[in-house]
Amino acid sequence: MPQTCREAVLAALERLERRNGRKSFDLFEVVQEVMSETDTFAESTIRTHVTSAMCAQASKNHGTVYSDLDRVARGRYRRR
Repeated sequence: MPQTCREAVLAALERLERRNGRKSFDLFEVVQEVMSETDTFAESTIRTHVTSAMCAQASKNHGTVYSDLDRVARGRYRRR
C-alpha cells in the first residue's frame, strides 16, 4: 500500500494504464482512482500533487518537486 500521496498517484496511474490501455488521463480520473483505494488524502492534496508537485511543466512552487508526470493537454496527464 502506498504511503505518500506521490506513491498513491503513481500507483493509481499504473492501475489506470493496465485497466484502460491508455497512457494519459484526465485529472478527474486520477483523483477518483486514488480516492477509490485510500481515504488518506484529501481531494485537494491529490490535485495539488498531480498538477503541481509532480508535473514537469508546472512552476516550481513547492519545496520538493518531482518530474513524474507530463501535462499533455489541459487537465490531462501521463507518467514520464
